[in-house]
Amino acid sequence: MKRILTLVVGVMMAAAIHAAPIDTYEFNDEEHRERGQSLAAELRCPQCQNQNLHDSNSPIAMDMRLQVYEMVGEGKSNDEIITYFTDRYGDFVRYRPAFDARTAVLWMGPVAFLIIGAIGGFVFIRRQRAQTAGSVEVSSIDKEKLDKLLKDQQQ
Repeated sequence: MKRILTLVVGVMMAAAIHAAPIDTYEFNDEEHRERGQSLAAELRCPQCQNQNLHDSNSPIAMDMRLQVYEMVGEGKSNDEIITYFTDRYGDFVRYRPAFDARTAVLWMGPVAFLIIGAIGGFVFIRRQRAQTAGSVEVSSIDKEKLDKLLKDQQQ
């Protein structure tokens, strides 16, 4: 009975272990390796939520890493590789999309919101100061109370 229990636990543990394969690409030289790694870090996995090709274990990311490896080995430039993936998967695949008419809002939006917020804050502060800077009329009763307080304070 003890052997059967040990066998069952061993099979269950073996089934629970999930080992992901490790991609090992041998580049021609150190420069190609660095280019391949930087490109894989710069490109986003289209299947995953905000993961680059290095961090993702999805099948499409594995295929894309292999494609990057092959294209770097063929001597293609970084721009050619990025253009290939952008044409195939769209601008989503890039963490830093190129500045053009379609992506102008992405690049200029934060600056526009900052400028609008600064103008709104400036106008708000000016209105608050204008409201509080108006003439304040003090009644004669209040003047007498203030004079009495000041006299008491000086003594």
